[in-house]
Amino acid sequence: MSQIEFRPGLADVPVAESAVSFVDGQRARLEYRGIAVETLARESCFEETSWLLLKGELPTQRQLAEFDDQLRHHRRIKYKLKDLIRCLPETGHPMDALQAAVAAMGMFYPSRDVANPQSNWDAVIRLIAKLPTVVAAFHRIRHGDEPINPRDDLAHAANFYWMLFEQVPSPAVTRVLDACLILHAEHTMNASTFSGRVTGSTLADPFTVISAAVGTLTGPLHGGANEEVLDMLDEIGSPENAADWLKNAVETKRKIMGFGHRVYKVKDPRATVLQDFAERVFVETTPPVAYQIALDLEKAAKVMLGPKGIYPNVDFFSGIVYQALGIPRDLFTPIFAVARVAGWLSHWLEQIKHNRIFRPEQIYVGKHDVPYIPLEKRP
Repeated sequence: MSQIEFRPGLADVPVAESAVSFVDGQRARLEYRGIAVETLARESCFEETSWLLLKGELPTQRQLAEFDDQLRHHRRIKYKLKDLIRCLPETGHPMDALQAAVAAMGMFYPSRDVANPQSNWDAVIRLIAKLPTVVAAFHRIRHGDEPINPRDDLAHAANFYWMLFEQVPSPAVTRVLDACLILHAEHTMNASTFSGRVTGSTLADPFTVISAAVGTLTGPLHGGANEEVLDMLDEIGSPENAADWLKNAVETKRKIMGFGHRVYKVKDPRATVLQDFAERVFVETTPPVAYQIALDLEKAAKVMLGPKGIYPNVDFFSGIVYQALGIPRDLFTPIFAVARVAGWLSHWLEQIKHNRIFRPEQIYVGKHDVPYIPLEKRP
């Protein structure tokens, strides 16, 4: 038998054929169904982008209006689900609360027959519509406040902001939050997407699939990088410290958060777009010191790290934007999930269309023919 090549982390091993999204890391190109993500962030909205990912093409005006209407009327969550959220520890991480709530949600809306297109679509609507409600509800409950009911007159991003702060966001804030959701909605075969597809390949129901994906996103190697970027910028302290801090970090082989990507060898296109939107928000609010530190750090990194193909990724600026909007750091990754649920569900629908359960091979490195020693004879 020929030796099977082992690639840790399945590096560069194709695990599925997909038409959902495409990345060219050399050309800073990310496409959703063939459309550049920069174009979608600037011209589209999260609802339309979600339809594109799910259905494979842009909606007509009527399709978008009906889809938007469905999302708006499925935002509320059952009172028993709110009670479950109230029972969770206030000190728990919002990602753990989100995973628990999504798993429980499946019990309220049984969708076990994944061969039923209508049942699947109903689950898609509920998951996209209700995840923001769950995140906002846990955030308020853990601080002793009552959850705020969603508003049907607000679009997806604006309603999420409303449920967090009981304040209608300005058009500029709405636009940047909507763009953040679009930029995080999908990114090919990342760890959480793969986890969702593996779970979906067993024909598990969609709530279980998304719960698995959320659980994967809780890991610090996948979600949470934008929180660590802010911690890093806090440590640097001021713009004039950026170059020296970076030099020391490179010399001591320290990980520099927000830089580098498994795929991109140039600046992440999502980071470029997000930076543009951030500056629009900073017109309304004073640009935070962290943003100027980030700019100086990027400038220094272009010289020190650019030749190695290490450039800012989407996490480098997203945390700064969320912080400027008043969003707590431990909600950054849940917002990632609120956006990425559209991509996860698109991959799940694609997976079950031509499904085959995932059953990869392993390379055994253990012992053989080990004798059993009775307990009384063991040393």
